[in-house]
Amino acid sequence: MYNANYPKEIELPSSKQLLISTLAAFIVASLLLITTVLPAEYGIDPTGTGKALGLTQMGEIKMQLAEEANQEKVATAPISPPPAPIEKTATTIQEDKIPESEAITSAQEAEKPNPTKSTSITLSPGEAAEVKVAMSKDQIVSYKWTIDKGHLNFDNHGDTDQIKYHNYSKGKAVESDEGEIKAAFDGKHGWFWRNRSKETVTLNLEISGEFADLRRVL
Repeated sequence: MYNANYPKEIELPSSKQLLISTLAAFIVASLLLITTVLPAEYGIDPTGTGKALGLTQMGEIKMQLAEEANQEKVATAPISPPPAPIEKTATTIQEDKIPESEAITSAQEAEKPNPTKSTSITLSPGEAAEVKVAMSKDQIVSYKWTIDKGHLNFDNHGDTDQIKYHNYSKGKAVESDEGEIKAAFDGKHGWFWRNRSKETVTLNLEISGEFADLRRVL
């Protein structure tokens, strides 16, 4: 004999009740995703609830930290040794990689032996910019950049198809920088900035020396 009490059929939930319960659970989960999970984890706040609860700022901080950690990982990655020198002029590199319509300097100016160029860039908070010149191995450029207010993170580096990243120098929360870049190989070499301040910044860059071209690539 079994003493277990089996529920009567009338006590079991109907198909309609199960469907209503499932839909209710789905709606609650969706609301939690939109109002809590997305703002807190990714800084995405379509309803504005996350901002009111202080979750959106938490998510934005998480995303910024993840981006900076990824940049640091790239910057500290092992650098492949440069390939054997290739006899190729900086002008040829210019023609292979960058459309002429994007040039800051003209072809005639690029032919000068030691051209001097300057450019001005405005960066909103969080915005980034990158300027590069085409250089052959062992060529040298002198540079100086300043900003009118705020501060910038910067990264001076070079790259080719074979060498994705070669660091020369970098800094955080900097108001100006100057020095020289000596090309470690034939390729593109230059400057990357990101505005981490809360102000819109105007950047002025001046360079001179042995380069064939000056272009903003970001």
